Amino acid sequence: MPNSYKRSTRVGALIQHTVSEIVREIRDLTAGLVTIMGVKLTDDLQDCKILYSVFGSEEDKKTAAEILKDKTKEIRRELAMRLNLRRTPTLVFVYDNTNETASKIFDLLKKIEDEQSK
Repeated sequence: MPNSYKRSTRVGALIQHTVSEIVREIRDLTAGLVTIMGVKLTDDLQDCKILYSVFGSEEDKKTAAEILKDKTKEIRRELAMRLNLRRTPTLVFVYDNTNETASKIFDLLKKIEDEQSK
């Protein structure tokens, strides 16, 4: 039975894991906790959006964004060394705020539930 997953999905998962390891090794990222939330890789494996989240203050988020932008070439180079791909995709780091949005929604639902129970 052939594998039904697209190659871009499998490579994307591998890139997510590897970039997560590389980001943990960056010494400059001490402000906040940076987590790689996901990867969106094009079907031709040329372009890759890396979704990340930062646990910390707004200043930590801003600092992490600047550091990731500055270190993108180094991260791509390290990714190329660790993975055996014909071409390493171009990387773009995009902040993912879904956790914050979900938290706000749960807070609103909790507030509505508390008001109805009174």
